[in-house]
Amino acid sequence: QAQLAESGGGLEQAGGSLRLSCVASGTTFSRRTMDWYRRAPGDQRELVARVDVDDNIEYADSVKGRFTVSRDNAKNTVYLQMNSLKPEDTAIYYCHSPRSFLYGELWGQGTLVAVSS
Repeated sequence: QAQLAESGGGLEQAGGSLRLSCVASGTTFSRRTMDWYRRAPGDQRELVARVDVDDNIEYADSVKGRFTVSRDNAKNTVYLQMNSLKPEDTAIYYCHSPRSFLYGELWGQGTLVAVSS
């Protein structure tokens, strides 16, 4: 019943911007840590950004200064604002929430971000 639904991916040129959204349903969103992961073909899954229940935020070194994660608990939504996009940002981006004592792990379906040079 609990699920995550992503949107906002697409094609963008290098230097451009995209904003990804992830809407949670069937769960207590405000009590969940929310993550953005990405996976490029042939690469391992990478944690891009994390925002916890207290709005503590972590970023991968590869996106620091370019990406911004935020959450709106009233809308059950976490965002990833991606600026100054690079071709190496091309990947499928996944919304994720880790398992806790009360809540099971959740994964979104993924949304493709393609950055052309």
